[in-house]
Amino acid sequence: MRSSAFNPAWVMPMDAKTEDRPKTEAFDVEDVEYLRHGDKPLLARVFKPKGEGPFPALVECHGGAWCLSDRMTERLRHEAMARNGIVSIALDFRSGSTDPYPASVQDINYAVRWAKANARSLKTKPELVALSGQSSGGHLAMLVAMRPHDPRYAAIPLPAGSPAVDASVPCVVMSWPVINPLSRYRLAKRALAKGEEWAKSIIPRQDSYWRSEANMEEANPMLALERGEKVPTPPAIWFQGRGDGLHDYKDEDSSFSGNEPQRFVANYKKAGGDITLEYVDSARHSGHSPDLSQTGDMFDKMVAWVKKHIKA
Repeated sequence: MRSSAFNPAWVMPMDAKTEDRPKTEAFDVEDVEYLRHGDKPLLARVFKPKGEGPFPALVECHGGAWCLSDRMTERLRHEAMARNGIVSIALDFRSGSTDPYPASVQDINYAVRWAKANARSLKTKPELVALSGQSSGGHLAMLVAMRPHDPRYAAIPLPAGSPAVDASVPCVVMSWPVINPLSRYRLAKRALAKGEEWAKSIIPRQDSYWRSEANMEEANPMLALERGEKVPTPPAIWFQGRGDGLHDYKDEDSSFSGNEPQRFVANYKKAGGDITLEYVDSARHSGHSPDLSQTGDMFDKMVAWVKKHIKA
């Protein structure tokens, strides 16, 4: 396995097509190889605001039930961050279709350290690098943030001579995270028994990535807090679309009276963390990702929250 530092030879510049979109700042876009497994490169698509910086930065984890999508899927969010003076580092990482847990967690932990080690080239500073994720990517972002020093997750070393940095972050931004993979798996099993179509694709993807319910229970931010695991709890925000039964549901196996977002917020605060739950109006159809162009002022609220918690 060979890892890659920020190297101009691996940069592929592209034009940011923003003429038809409102913007507060122009930005540049480039693809960078941040890591390599054998002959397979992993790329980060970096959206950098114009100007010298340093800017806050988000290492972004895409959704897709741990098995689908890539660094380009959630482009609208990345562009919105860059237009508003936040570096967005959209990751490719190993897919659960071929590489089960904890492969993607290792890649993301590495990416945070890589971003810190190459902060100057990315127009940020190590202490300004945070995490963000959507759906299963929200789960991965929070898991990395809660276990930045876990030796399993930090198993990929930075190149020799790199600065001594870890994967700890100042805050976490989540968009409808699958915060409890085990309860969502069981929700899908019950839905399948009722003939609901969305469960037919969710279950095999979770099987492919997790391989067992024991893993879903172990690498579970919700249950880690309920087990009393001593973990960092950086400031966090959860953006949740209304009417989203795949992420905002009641766990039938839990005695908690509310849905999973409220349950996690209660657990996080009990553990000493500062967390905000923000509901947004967005179109949602089971089995399909939300349309990020139809999320109202969510991006504006996200930008404001990030800038409040990351002081450049």
